[in-house]
Amino acid sequence: MKRRNGIRGMIIFLILIFMLVGYYFYLSNRTKTSGEEEEETTKVQEVLLRDLTKNYPASPKEVLKYYSELTQCLYNEDYSEEELLQLADKAMELYDEELASYQSELTYIESVRADVAAMKADDIQVSSYKTSSSTDVDYFTKDGRECARLFCTFTMRKGTSLASIEEVFIMRKDEAGHWKIYGWQETDAGMQGTGKVE
Repeated sequence: MKRRNGIRGMIIFLILIFMLVGYYFYLSNRTKTSGEEEEETTKVQEVLLRDLTKNYPASPKEVLKYYSELTQCLYNEDYSEEELLQLADKAMELYDEELASYQSELTYIESVRADVAAMKADDIQVSSYKTSSSTDVDYFTKDGRECARLFCTFTMRKGTSLASIEEVFIMRKDEAGHWKIYGWQETDAGMQGTGKVE
């Protein structure tokens, strides 16, 4: 009798241990699963997370790189109306005050919206971009202001066709020492590619 009670007690004890260990693993895995279910940030959200008041790009090349990331997001990604406004605001923060003064914020947003709609309607995306190397940035002074000239080549894709557009950007330093985009235009090289993107 005593032997039976001892075996029964041992079995009950082992069952309790297995239940505790099983419950511990259940809780551990449930916590991991709920953490994995968190939404990943989109490319648009990643670009918008940059606080330009605390983390403004340090060089003309970095300004152009961030501007190109914004451009890719505008023309390639899906986003809400609120995110469109935020992307446009971020781009405006990179513009020289003189460039920004040429049009109202409302006119600028409508212009961006129209450009994006036209590109998306034609199924054209900004596939990639390449900025001048740091050593290829041309620094000069104009009207007592520090300026910089550099290039960016945007590769556009429509289906299997690729074309590249080279643009020259002029930047100048503001009073806070930040490089701001003063203007840009397509270079004489124009559009080159493996297929015409229209």
